[in-house]
Amino acid sequence: MTEKAKILLVDDRQENLLALEAILSALDQTLVRAHSGEEALKALLTDEFAVILLDVQMPGMDGFETAAHIKRREKTRDIPIIFLTAINHGPHHTFRGYAAGAVDYISKPFDPWVLRAKVAVFVDLYKKNCQLREQAALLRGRLDAVPGESSRGHDVLSELFTRLAALEESADGMAKQLEANADPTLVASANQVLSRVGRLRAVLDALVPTPAGHGGPTSERGGAPPAARRPPDAG
Repeated sequence: MTEKAKILLVDDRQENLLALEAILSALDQTLVRAHSGEEALKALLTDEFAVILLDVQMPGMDGFETAAHIKRREKTRDIPIIFLTAINHGPHHTFRGYAAGAVDYISKPFDPWVLRAKVAVFVDLYKKNCQLREQAALLRGRLDAVPGESSRGHDVLSELFTRLAALEESADGMAKQLEANADPTLVASANQVLSRVGRLRAVLDALVPTPAGHGGPTSERGGAPPAARRPPDAG
């Protein structure tokens, strides 16, 4: 059974946290509350999260400052951050959110279905990342522990490339479908998924030293992942 992903909810208002929990409960994941930026940073020291929903307007350390701390830490810099704000200060304020490292910037009141759909995308990607890491670790252990396993290890690695190719196809198809809906924020989220899938391929490629003049294992799609479309104002 796949372990549940953790989603960090950061807001100084208890009623807002309860509303987020009600919206996201249908995803059946682990929801973790933080009532301040400081509390959020403490939670990130001990737990791994699939995505962070971060309120901008908070006393003390606001959302922008909290995001800056998150992005400075090597362990947490790649966690997707969705900013939530009750006040829309216009394009400049939105750009500041993207510049701080957010994958999305949503003004309240927001559509619960849209928010849930966006969070679900990052939860799904997080789980696929975890599966690939586990399979890569298993492969490394097998190759290190048993002499003469290189041929069998090559077969396992080829299977990993095949699964990654299927993930690339799914992510690319999802991005194209969202583009048809003309929702720029959903498209931006999908593009972030494509970008992270591309980085996954780079990591998997690096697992196998490639002798000069020889190519590593290839997937059914070939070597290169689909090109990620650059999200607007993503910095």
